[in-house]
Amino acid sequence: MTQTHVSLDFSGSDPASRRASAVAAFLATARRLVPDPESATPGQLRGVAQALEALGLQRELFPPEHFPVSADHPAQVYRLSEEPDGRYALYVSAGLPGKAQPPHDHTTWALIAGIRGNERNVLYRRGTTTDPLRDTLSAERTVDVVPGVSVQLSPTDVHTIELVGDEPGLHLHFYGRGLERMPERVVFEGLAGGTYRTFAPPKSIRHPLTTPQALKAALADGEEIAVLDVRETGVFAHRHLLFAASAPAWRLELLIDRLVPRRGTRTVLVDGDETIAHEAAAKLVRLGWRNVSVLAGGTDGWAAAGYEVFSGTNVPSKAFGEVIEHEKHTPWITSQELHDRVGRGDNIVVVDSRTPEEFAAFSLPFAHSLPGAELVYRIGEIAPDPDTFVVVNCAGRTRSIVGAQTLIDAGIPNRVASLRNGTMDWLLTGRTLAHGRATPLPEPSAGTLAAARERAACVARRAGVQRIDAAGLARFEAETQERTLYRFDVRTQGEYLAGHLEGWRWAPGGQLVQATDEYAGTRGARIVLADWDGVRALTTGAWLAQLGGYEVYVFTPPALPALVAGPEPLRVLASHAPAPAVSPQQASTLLQEGNAVVFDVDRRAAFERQHIDGARFAVPDRLAAFVADLPAASTVLLTSPDGVLARSVAAELAARTGRDVRAIAGGSSAWAAGGLPLAHGAEGVLTGDDDHWYSPYAHSDRRLRDAGFQEYLDWELGLVAQLEREGATGIRLLQPEAAPAG
Repeated sequence: MTQTHVSLDFSGSDPASRRASAVAAFLATARRLVPDPESATPGQLRGVAQALEALGLQRELFPPEHFPVSADHPAQVYRLSEEPDGRYALYVSAGLPGKAQPPHDHTTWALIAGIRGNERNVLYRRGTTTDPLRDTLSAERTVDVVPGVSVQLSPTDVHTIELVGDEPGLHLHFYGRGLERMPERVVFEGLAGGTYRTFAPPKSIRHPLTTPQALKAALADGEEIAVLDVRETGVFAHRHLLFAASAPAWRLELLIDRLVPRRGTRTVLVDGDETIAHEAAAKLVRLGWRNVSVLAGGTDGWAAAGYEVFSGTNVPSKAFGEVIEHEKHTPWITSQELHDRVGRGDNIVVVDSRTPEEFAAFSLPFAHSLPGAELVYRIGEIAPDPDTFVVVNCAGRTRSIVGAQTLIDAGIPNRVASLRNGTMDWLLTGRTLAHGRATPLPEPSAGTLAAARERAACVARRAGVQRIDAAGLARFEAETQERTLYRFDVRTQGEYLAGHLEGWRWAPGGQLVQATDEYAGTRGARIVLADWDGVRALTTGAWLAQLGGYEVYVFTPPALPALVAGPEPLRVLASHAPAPAVSPQQASTLLQEGNAVVFDVDRRAAFERQHIDGARFAVPDRLAAFVADLPAASTVLLTSPDGVLARSVAAELAARTGRDVRAIAGGSSAWAAGGLPLAHGAEGVLTGDDDHWYSPYAHSDRRLRDAGFQEYLDWELGLVAQLEREGATGIRLLQPEAAPAG
């Protein structure tokens, strides 16, 4: 049945969201009045100045705690908006009484309007002297910029500013070009002029802050929010907020458009101690995200406020699995019992709910590959006998538990259990795994499919999953400026590649539940799943609804939909001018001549399996330090498996360092395809495990491996207690259906 939905206004009730909407409206006015910032006229700017004054009068949008200053930092500039090319740059200038700047110009027009306090602006006439390095200044007028007042400056105007009175100041500064794009502006030695010199932008341009207390409240207010940890994933995994998604700063151009697709989403960036989050915020603002703030003090500040800190990856989903077992008492069996049952030929089937790729890497020798979303859909073919005991396993715990409970909640007639602690326990108890196996996914017959549909529909209904029709989907798509919409196809990769709805992403259902934070970074968003068969989308949707944090819907495509074949296109955003690309053969020549050094910047594990001979591995956010040690004449070559990340990182590294940085076209795959020299192993690894959380399975030493397994299992079992300390998580598990009355 189609649900009727009420359109919601998600401009947000918090000051940051309302400020973002007000700033967006101001910028729209500015762009309309001044279509070309480089040729703005005084008349055009007067209209913009009036709009800036009106923005400043909305004082409630600019709480001082979002723009703090202190005795140690008595003046600070906060970026609100800036286009990728630096145009239409809007800042909040914050300062304590007495803050002052000597006479200077801007080389672009500037508008200043008051929010709080009195910023006294004295404008000067500049006169020339016979000395080309000295000019004279004479004061012409003074403007006290208080709320409701603005001052307008031309590119050549010289002025001073001073915060007078006893009130700290907050003022809006709006420029034709950003502060970091004014290399020719000058500052004078004194009020009468004299010598002058060019000067750099502020050493630290920051972004509005969110306190830990405010973020904690925001995570519970029901409105959309994305919390992104911008450290590399391996660093993030050691210590982070529960609902933070990993989004490394140097990978944002590849990640952000899919992770947080709506540009107006309330987005809070987190790092360890607020050292790199502002750089990432600058990037996001320039890429067009309008509501960006930084967690004050980072994860350290969060912990100091008394809030819970987690380790690991995909923690919300893994904790969800532990809550399921804790609350629903999901049955399990030990490795010993499984070994004994299989050995004596019991009527038993073991299904592995991981991805086919993970299954091929290692598996129980007798298991069938049956990824999570496929369980209800295909179990009738693998275990048609209701007396067959079905055991679900994964590498650890989560997907074993979720998979087993999926079949139990669906009401299959078989006895079902999870393998306690998965293949980790199998190895810990001295047994071995198989490698390189693949088992076919059986197609359900008409009879088993009908039963699976009935079971999936019942579970989805109980979980509160809603169906929408084409009109409802069209309305959701029309509202994507106000509400975030994720559209996922949860079938197998082969089915997706053969044909999918245009614009829909592939997210195999089991992985979408296991790693929701990797697919949908915005909590409170709408998630719509395509229901091709009446089972897999409903099963996946039921678990997402119970996980909480999203509105979950299912859409059944029309009988003859227009389909797109092939993989999902990847859109890579650009925050810097592209760096040059070189072919693998050109790169090889540079290396042979000793004129270049090559860095692989993607994943350490892939690097160790195979890499360009002589390459070094470093995560992107530490590259600049390694490059600084190279001879100035050396060309820096960057590679990644397909070259996409390398191209993006090369552009940023070149912009930051001024070095000759080039990306290898096609990356390491193209290098290998060209028959050029390859190597393997850890030699050349410079940054350890920064890029990922090291898996115990990677240890060749059994003692280290087993110790890692035990540490991991202890961690996962401890998540329930951590969730209790965390407080509200949104998890709401299915309750048993009430028995009929009478």
